[in-house]
Amino acid sequence: MENYKKTDLMDWKTGKVKGFSGKNLIDMENGGLKMVKVDSLATYPSHLHPKKTEFIYVLEGSPKIAIGENEYNGEKGDFFILPNLIKHSIANPVDSECLLLVGAINN
Repeated sequence: MENYKKTDLMDWKTGKVKGFSGKNLIDMENGGLKMVKVDSLATYPSHLHPKKTEFIYVLEGSPKIAIGENEYNGEKGDFFILPNLIKHSIANPVDSECLLLVGAINN
């Protein structure tokens, strides 16, 4: 594992869902961390993870985060925990991109 990464020199890797791209910061057997760019008006559909808990820290933008039955209007500095087996989604309903740190811990 690298101990230092110059993130502005890293390429954005296109994600599985249109409008989402990332820079992989940590990739370990028990979890990881990515910087994720969410394009304007992009949505990651509702899904769940049976064996991992995810978390999101908002670096820039105004994402809408749904966790179970609850919806939150995120803003810079907000932190969200997405427990395993609970459906969640991410949307960027505004005309500017959003920047997130998204991590996961395997349960």
